[in-house]
Amino acid sequence: MNYYQQSLTIKTRGKDFHRITRDVENVVNQSGIETGLCTIFVRHTSASLIIQENADPDVLTDLSNFFSKLVPEDSKLYVHTTEGPDDMPAHIRSMLTKTSEQIPISQGRLVLGTWQGIYLWEHRQRSHQRQVVVHINGK
Repeated sequence: MNYYQQSLTIKTRGKDFHRITRDVENVVNQSGIETGLCTIFVRHTSASLIIQENADPDVLTDLSNFFSKLVPEDSKLYVHTTEGPDDMPAHIRSMLTKTSEQIPISQGRLVLGTWQGIYLWEHRQRSHQRQVVVHINGK
């Protein structure tokens, strides 16, 4: 069994989806692993990772609108407000989604569906530099 690990720095533009599929595919290519498993982990509590529709941007708009209604940015609703009105909602959104994903690797490629893309979902209003660890094991 072989292991390969690389950390990616993703500069976000604020609250939005940031497609990182190509970044992760590049790490898989560099690993030289043909068959295995790719684990992706975001090292933050106010951003998350999702695998979602990559063809119709309306899907991402609908997801964003849904989460804005589900977890509103209203300081009156939360005790933790020292980092701004978007911080506690960002923590909740991160908890409701995922901080990691696992994707099989076959023939040196991620086994994603035709319409699937990997996204870093920034839950804060301002831009950040987010660290995403890509860990690959296999042969």
